[in-house]
Amino acid sequence: MADNLFEDLPPPSTSQSQPQQNTHSSINTSTGSTQGSVPIPPPPAPALKSALKRPKPPPESQPQAAVPEKRLRFKTTTDASEKQVIDAMQKIASHIKNPSKFNKASKLAIQLVQSGSIKHATADHFFAILEAAMSSLTTCNEPHLQADYHALFLAAQDAADVLNKKQKNLLSAWIIRAVWANDLFTDDSFVFSKAAGRIKEAISSLPVANENDDMEESVAWKEELEVPSTEGHTNEEEPDPFGLDALITNSKKDDSSEGKREAVTNSRKEEEEENRIFLKLQREGLISCLEIAAKRYKTPWCQTAIDILAKHAFDNVSRFTTRQRDAIGKLWASIREQQTRRKQGKSVSGKLDVNGFEWLQEKYANEKISIRHSVGGSGDRKCQQWLG
Repeated sequence: MADNLFEDLPPPSTSQSQPQQNTHSSINTSTGSTQGSVPIPPPPAPALKSALKRPKPPPESQPQAAVPEKRLRFKTTTDASEKQVIDAMQKIASHIKNPSKFNKASKLAIQLVQSGSIKHATADHFFAILEAAMSSLTTCNEPHLQADYHALFLAAQDAADVLNKKQKNLLSAWIIRAVWANDLFTDDSFVFSKAAGRIKEAISSLPVANENDDMEESVAWKEELEVPSTEGHTNEEEPDPFGLDALITNSKKDDSSEGKREAVTNSRKEEEEENRIFLKLQREGLISCLEIAAKRYKTPWCQTAIDILAKHAFDNVSRFTTRQRDAIGKLWASIREQQTRRKQGKSVSGKLDVNGFEWLQEKYANEKISIRHSVGGSGDRKCQQWLG
């Protein structure tokens, strides 16, 4: 019995002894024994594809309503009272005459328009701002003020509904100088052509000038040249030393029918005076636009639009006064002279220096148009045999 009973058996494998060792060490760890090695954590299970996706939150954790994002918004309304708005307009009108302060003053006026502060109660004060801005009719076309004038009078068009008829007429006359004329300084061909088209339409809408317009123009021109003098008029007698004119006027006012007739006559005279001033400003503004356009004739892409505009003004020269007719005639003669010089000169490519409008005009001047359209369009008979 001394022999070992397990001698013929194979030795135990390591795989079988390892679980026992781990079990033994885990037991020792749970019981607080210091014997045995530290347990090795099992390797993580391979993650499935679905486990890589972001888990959906439970229904309880989802918010009831989405929180709106915060955005930067500018305030376009004003809470100022009517008196405060009027005070602000009066201050703007007093500073907008100064060219150095025009930029800031015009922006404040635009903010009043955008905030809806221009109403019937404040329309007269707002018009006073525009009137002060146009106290000098040539300032609006100065290079450093063109953009500010353009923006101000574009915004003023949005408030034109609260203005009366006289104010609307003056605003439309000022827009010719402040908006249309400044559009002629642009580098955008589309804006330039659009402004030229507006000027053409305005010229076509003008009435034919009469003798009264010419006489008024000549009187105004003489008043500008002559300097008023007060010498030699100190010993003049008073026109009504006894006040009889006032008594006569009061006696006429007693009659109600006479008063109504005078009121109607005065209203007609005021309306005629308003129309006369409007036409005068409109004609002068259109002449200014023509002069600005003629100065840009050296720009190649402007030449076609200027040719058409100047020709249209020359064809409708009867709608202007005598002095303005002379100015349009000189302008058209200058443009014709430049056209001749440009056609006689040679460009870099060796061809005549003409624009697209002149090239097409010359091409189709003597062209024979056929009823067969593209077949034999030049009047030749080259396709006759092929057609049979």
